[in-house]
Amino acid sequence: MSKAHPSELKKFMDKKLSLKINGGRHVQGILWGFDPFMNLVIDECVQIATCEQQNNIGMVVI
Repeated sequence: MSKAHPSELKKFMDKKLSLKINGGRHVQGILWGFDPFMNLVIDECVQIATCEQQNNIGMVVI
């Protein structure tokens, strides 16, 4: 996993992202904001459980 510098995240603002996070979880959503500690605010977030199962979870902080 590479660590992005916060200034590199600016180009992804308001764009749809696909993220793999701890526990083998996969989420997709629109990057709405971030801070210097790499906390990400993702809007319209969807957790992808399997190919056919998706859970809408709204706005989240990762």
